[in-house]
Amino acid sequence: MFSYVSLGTNDIARARAFYDAVMATLGHQRVADMDDGRSAAWGVDDPGPHLWVTLPFDGGPATAGNGTMVSFLAPTRTAVDAFHAAALAAGGTDEGAPGPRPQYGPHFYAGYVRDPDGNKLNAVCYAPQ
Repeated sequence: MFSYVSLGTNDIARARAFYDAVMATLGHQRVADMDDGRSAAWGVDDPGPHLWVTLPFDGGPATAGNGTMVSFLAPTRTAVDAFHAAALAAGGTDEGAPGPRPQYGPHFYAGYVRDPDGNKLNAVCYAPQ
């Protein structure tokens, strides 16, 4: 369904370091740096899917959307745990420790974080334990 998702940052160098660490836990590497160093992407080359992190094109500050979250599919519960730990180690903040969330499905296992710019992220595994 998606080609890419784009999140804003106020510090592209900090964002690159954060997402390099976090996305590696899910098996994704940086696939692009563009716009004179203003943007970077992780995931799969075009047509995607991939995640872009960018300085806002209008020159204004990047802000996190209230109610906005990007969810990454994790192959295992261990990968969810690693995603959450890597995010915290790379400057992110906890928004919900990894664990089962049965209200979302019988095998739904997720961990929630915010990146250093306040964007809410999660990694989720749907496989049984």
